[in-house]
Amino acid sequence: MAKRTKRQQAILKRRIFIACISVVLVTAIVLLSFVIGSALKGDNGGNSSSGNNSTQKPKPIPDKYATIVSVGDIMCHSTQYNGAKTADGYDFSHFFKELSPYFKSADLAVGNLELTFGGTESGAWRGFPTFNTPDQLANAIADSGINLLMTANNHTYDTGFFGMKRTLDVVRNLGIETNGSRKDETEPKYIVKDLNGIKVGMVSYTYETTSATQTNKYLNGLRLSDEAGPLVNSFCYGKIDQFYTEAQEIITAMKNDGAEYITFYMHWGNEYQRTQNTWQKTLAQKLSNMGVNMIIGGHPHVVQPIEYIYSEDGQTETVCVYSLGNAVSNQRRSLMQTNAPKGHTEDGLMVSYTLKKTGDGTVTLVDFEAIPTWVDRYLVGGKHKYTIYPMENLEEAKVKYPNIASKLNESYLRTKEIMGKGLTEAQEKIGCEVTFPTSAE
Repeated sequence: MAKRTKRQQAILKRRIFIACISVVLVTAIVLLSFVIGSALKGDNGGNSSSGNNSTQKPKPIPDKYATIVSVGDIMCHSTQYNGAKTADGYDFSHFFKELSPYFKSADLAVGNLELTFGGTESGAWRGFPTFNTPDQLANAIADSGINLLMTANNHTYDTGFFGMKRTLDVVRNLGIETNGSRKDETEPKYIVKDLNGIKVGMVSYTYETTSATQTNKYLNGLRLSDEAGPLVNSFCYGKIDQFYTEAQEIITAMKNDGAEYITFYMHWGNEYQRTQNTWQKTLAQKLSNMGVNMIIGGHPHVVQPIEYIYSEDGQTETVCVYSLGNAVSNQRRSLMQTNAPKGHTEDGLMVSYTLKKTGDGTVTLVDFEAIPTWVDRYLVGGKHKYTIYPMENLEEAKVKYPNIASKLNESYLRTKEIMGKGLTEAQEKIGCEVTFPTSAE
């Protein structure tokens, strides 16, 4: 091998030096990367560190729950407001005093307001057939814990357009939300409630007394003005396809607004009939097909069965309560011999259902409770008072209210007979806890 020149030797030395420096630098970088990585991983020599751990699994999102309570028709006949008269106004607090704990413990408490607060501008106070009720009943409703009133029913227009709008003002000024009728067309027809992070879409509809050939809406036989007509959620049996189209549009809009569970409140059926009619069954199936999860009915003034419905495409399972019956009224057994000879108008149903939302966003029904209620009418100082009594636990209720124990038991048995097969099937199919009070008798 030829002897290297001094210049070549110098270049070789520089190359060796540079190579050594490169090795040192690479080694340092590798070691530094390891140290930094270990620190980020919380791993220092195999021991856990108190530092942040970017590779740990994210903490699971806790489940969310929301409970909704619904009661039936809130009515006020003349005997009711006469009995509530005081020296300086009206006191209806006796109506809801036993149900108030249920309302206040729920995330949402819903009632059907089957009357109007038309004020003295609409004439004297009156009951059936066109209700105009003292405003103090609205105060009692608010104080009870009810915070949503459905206002689409056959008595919505009893005091005309003025009374319809005034009713909304009265209850809204007390902090109660409404759905079913509106003051103007800028208000949506539906609501989406965020209950503890679960978004529930709700809408209320009533049947019309309109014929298939009439262009104007009629409720309770009263023709709605051209201005009022569009402001009430209603359907005509003779034009049912129009309702189906509108219902589908509303369901789509609810979902676009984030609704994860959808409930329809339907004012339908035949008064005083203890079973659902063909129209109710047809409408319920159609709503289930559209994706409605819960249907709660009113208007018959008596309890009707619960049914568990599958959509025709198998995508939706729907719980349908065909009628909750009356929450409170003066429709008594002694007064209803022709239409309701067995006194079922005194009986009602309060339903409480709980929704669960898991970390992946799935919302399911996890609890459904059907609680029978009975309205007692009694005299205080020569005036009739009314109180709704719940029977969540019948035997405890009979002990707690011994003076009306036999009446509670009779009411319970009537309601249980109506619920019958439908309740049993719901308990088997809903896939969650379904409760109805039992009796020792």
